[in-house]
Amino acid sequence: MEEFFTSNFGIDSDVFSFVILPLLIFFARIIDVSINTLRIIFVMAGRKFISTFLGFFESLIWLLAIGQIFKNMDNLASYLAYPLGFAMGILVGMLIEERLALGKVVVRVISSKSFDKLVAFASQKGYKHILIEGQTHETSERILFTVIKRDDLPVVLDAIRAHMPTSFYTIESVKQASEAGILVEKPSRRGLGTWLGSIRRK
Repeated sequence: MEEFFTSNFGIDSDVFSFVILPLLIFFARIIDVSINTLRIIFVMAGRKFISTFLGFFESLIWLLAIGQIFKNMDNLASYLAYPLGFAMGILVGMLIEERLALGKVVVRVISSKSFDKLVAFASQKGYKHILIEGQTHETSERILFTVIKRDDLPVVLDAIRAHMPTSFYTIESVKQASEAGILVEKPSRRGLGTWLGSIRRK
């Protein structure tokens, strides 16, 4: 790689070792860690083929980056570029994931107050939902379950804060959700929480 830059671009050997090479490693790590973040998201969403495709390029880029580290064991700048690229890749991957808003989420809202306005909102938007009764050691509560697309989440959260600001709510990723009104639960093999149980809206 060094010969390519020095012969084709006239770059000095020291400039390559302490500037160009660390930058290449830095950006390679950003790319491969960003891909890794997206791959995990697609794995959790059950997207087998795209996860496999991303995994191939993630491994390839990682091998290229780590290969340059081993070829330049005495280059401190490369050692610094590697973890810096890793950290930046996490941030970039999360930003990309937020932009894509992939998959679906289940929103649980728990409160002892009236759900009339929130239920009306969910019905108006066409969100599949169910309202059930719950019992704590102190009092009765009601629980609203709904499954929505992730890009609809900000709108739903705004409605919760507007209509039921004192309610307790949780948000979790959903691996599968049928379009026929049955929400399918599959326990996480990675221990990342439980999924929404089988619910048929009547």
